[in-house]
Amino acid sequence: MKYSQEEMSKLTYFFYIIKKNLTDKGESIMNHTSFRAIVVNETENHQFVRKVVEREVSSLPEGDVFIQVHYSSLNYKDALSATGNKGVTRTYPHTPGIDAAGEVMRSEDNSFNVGDQVIVTGYDLGMNTSGGFGEYIRVPSSWVVPLPEGMSLKESMMYGTAGFTAALSVYKLIGAGINPGMGDVLVTGATGGVGSVAVSILSKLGFNVVGATGKMEEEQMLLRLGAKKVIHRAELNDESGRPMLKGIYAGVIDTVGGHMLETALKTVKYGGCVTTCGNVAGQELHTTVYPFILRGISLLGIDSVQCPVDVRRDVWTLLADEWESSKLASYTEECTLEELDEKFALILQGKLKGRTVVKIK
Repeated sequence: MKYSQEEMSKLTYFFYIIKKNLTDKGESIMNHTSFRAIVVNETENHQFVRKVVEREVSSLPEGDVFIQVHYSSLNYKDALSATGNKGVTRTYPHTPGIDAAGEVMRSEDNSFNVGDQVIVTGYDLGMNTSGGFGEYIRVPSSWVVPLPEGMSLKESMMYGTAGFTAALSVYKLIGAGINPGMGDVLVTGATGGVGSVAVSILSKLGFNVVGATGKMEEEQMLLRLGAKKVIHRAELNDESGRPMLKGIYAGVIDTVGGHMLETALKTVKYGGCVTTCGNVAGQELHTTVYPFILRGISLLGIDSVQCPVDVRRDVWTLLADEWESSKLASYTEECTLEELDEKFALILQGKLKGRTVVKIK
């Protein structure tokens, strides 16, 4: 289609106005001097208190991209940061929140424009860099991923770091050659944030999923998410001392570590693969070389924090398309910044099920 010179002039002016409005919007936001956020403070007697307060925009760290946060999500690491775990957050006062989804208000990187919808998870966000439990963040552009087509900002935070970690685990498992025809796949910690998403994705891809949990009262939830069978975690507490047990699983997505991971390694069939991403059941791993040299199994570590950006984009695109799970909405609750405080205790006690999305805007 050809346009006349007059039509081209009108189109040029039209796009100029759009760009100017977006830029003006970003400038207007930047001119605001304060914003609401949860701030954790350390008292003189080394207690940690949390409160929703007004923060100064000028207190945010340097970064290429200034983002208005629409949604965040709650993760175990957020609760650790919010309760003063110095292994997660070294200095206070601090705003936690390792996940954020929102709109670009200003960018010094041409890869992102004002108005772009984006996701930030991992890296140092919410740990020692002011995080997603506030209305604004400012971060390096290398941390920012465009929101994939077909996914809303809220949906991205239904997954958050936990869902992304689950998807990355499945991504690595499939990359190791594991497919549905090879047999059952075990998911440990199946009712948790990572485990429940892993169950849902694997089921959608046609795998027979066995979910292991200490919360057998949640068996029906796991079956609805797609698990074919649910077992109590006590079944993964081998005390025989044998280096290997009967090969049962083609693959394992371990989210807890510790003795359950040790037992799972013994039960993987020839050529199988285990991914591991958590340590809530223990940080030590006592095993032998026999499952590796006699059955040729693989153990893959999953790190969602420093995951390369190309892999990060691939995984988010899969979550927006082929791996999308509408079932998760039924097991996701929404809360406000003011309601977060009570959630921290619940998640640390293992009493929070499913996913929690935090509405910021």
